[in-house]
Amino acid sequence: MKRFPPLNALRVFEAAARHQNFRIAAEELGVTQGAVAQQVRGLEAALKVRLFDRLPRKLALTDEGRRYLTAIQRALDLIADATESLRPQQTGLTLSVTPSFASKWLVPRLGRFTQANPDVDVRVVAAEELADFQRDGVDIAVRQGKPPFGPGLSADLLYPLAVFAVCSPALRHGKEPLRNLEDLSRHVLLHDAHGLWPVFLQKALGDRQVTAAKALQFSQSALAIDAAIAGQGVALASDPLVAEDLEAGRLCRPFDFVLEADIGFYAVAPRTPRHPDPVRRMRAWLIEQCRPAFAGQPG
Repeated sequence: MKRFPPLNALRVFEAAARHQNFRIAAEELGVTQGAVAQQVRGLEAALKVRLFDRLPRKLALTDEGRRYLTAIQRALDLIADATESLRPQQTGLTLSVTPSFASKWLVPRLGRFTQANPDVDVRVVAAEELADFQRDGVDIAVRQGKPPFGPGLSADLLYPLAVFAVCSPALRHGKEPLRNLEDLSRHVLLHDAHGLWPVFLQKALGDRQVTAAKALQFSQSALAIDAAIAGQGVALASDPLVAEDLEAGRLCRPFDFVLEADIGFYAVAPRTPRHPDPVRRMRAWLIEQCRPAFAGQPG
């Protein structure tokens, strides 16, 4: 049976040889400089070979020490790789969402998922364009639309799209109070990229028309909502994006009218995902988080 030097002595030798300094090796290993020197001396005695030349201000490997270092580093790397292969591996998951959904819904809740799934590393990609599951490496996406989203994709409804007007309470009860939809003629309408104000007003008022005092255009729903919170006008939104602001009193709904659409927010993923287990867990979590919406409560 082959006899091996103590593994700890080999680790100490490798660190000392790599740094060519007992003090720095001791700092790396969390031991004293004397302990490093003692381990090296013991290893040299066991091998009956001098591994270092002790020079006045530094160490220098002997020829034997250099040869031994190469083999020991290779052996320690093999041990480290073998050990790492036995440990539970972190599983990565890439989630694609729109910027507005990310900032208004996902980010405030995402900590709940990571706490419940500490072994899943989540990467969030916020983008307006549709996810390319192959090219972009996306595992699951949350998108607004209507199934089917594409061949080989499954979709789970998170929220049906129901759009309503929101504004700050101060604006609603200010100098020009908002009592009915006609009062919008004296207020700024905050538009986002979806451009739903004309449809909203036509469905709500029919032949009656309202011309707003002014309009502000935003590229993202989240920006229009933030402008509404700041009292700059009236925006259109849906529950996923404003539920927490409504509950906290930063926003209110001045009118009862709701524009119901045949689209919604869906969790979309390939039917054969690259990472089945984390995708399954993320889909289940998204659906669970959205259940209150179907009970008429804030999401």
